[in-house]
Amino acid sequence: MTGNHYKGHEVSCCIKYFIFGFNILFWLLGMALVAIGLWAWSEKGVLSNISSITDLGGLDPVWLFMVVGGVMFILGFAGCIGALRENTFLLKFFSVFLGIIFFLELTTGVLAFVFKDWIKDQLNLFINNNIRAYRDDIDLQNLIDFTQEYWDCCGAFGPDDWNLNIYFNCTDANPSREKCGVPFSCCTKDPAEDVINTQCGYDIRAKPDAEQKDYINVKGCVPQFEKWLQDNLTLVAGIFIGVALLQIFGICLAQNLVSDIEAVRASWTLQLASLNMARNRRLDYLERSIYQSPSPFVL
Repeated sequence: MTGNHYKGHEVSCCIKYFIFGFNILFWLLGMALVAIGLWAWSEKGVLSNISSITDLGGLDPVWLFMVVGGVMFILGFAGCIGALRENTFLLKFFSVFLGIIFFLELTTGVLAFVFKDWIKDQLNLFINNNIRAYRDDIDLQNLIDFTQEYWDCCGAFGPDDWNLNIYFNCTDANPSREKCGVPFSCCTKDPAEDVINTQCGYDIRAKPDAEQKDYINVKGCVPQFEKWLQDNLTLVAGIFIGVALLQIFGICLAQNLVSDIEAVRASWTLQLASLNMARNRRLDYLERSIYQSPSPFVL
């Protein structure tokens, strides 16, 4: 080797620390969501009785925190540590995992458009299952109340869907005070009232249909959700496009960093090979010099 400085490839510090900084936020946020989910399960006694996780007939909202937090934690960990340690395995895992999520989102969107009637039926079935389990889990109850209040709806397709719940059905065998009623979240809001009347839905479905609409929302949550999507189509499409672009941007950055790391490793290999060749040439030259030079002991 000559005395010239060897100029090889370098890893882009800008890309490296951008990926690191961006993913450390996802990592911390994922840990926070998982911690919130574990705390919620601990408060409900689920951690002391793991089998109760599957006992709930409807959706446990804690699963949303656990699944979303777990995915964010895994992605953040792989991207953060992979970028910081220049670990190509973690960076490739980050890219592939992010690509799988992007593909699933794209597939879900296409299937939801093609099979929208089937999706509508499944959504109706899902809501009805949660109506049955309304009183079984406080988090599910709060989620249903929030949904009905936000979209001014009641039940999946109407207030009569609450007949599926053992506390609100109109059967003669129902001893509940809430018989033939609906949850308070179905009631129409009175701007003059500051305190929520939790008994406003009692016996309301025992009245004629024409009178019910004066006290409760008679539209179902499925039609209201469809209407909300149509009214906010630009916002929803913008969010999906923004998330997709963010995922593609993350994949491109990770692959770019992997290419830089592999190029640096290749340059190191080339540099080491050059050093070995130079060393071998020096050894060959020294050996030839020793054998070819006359010995000082020869007369």
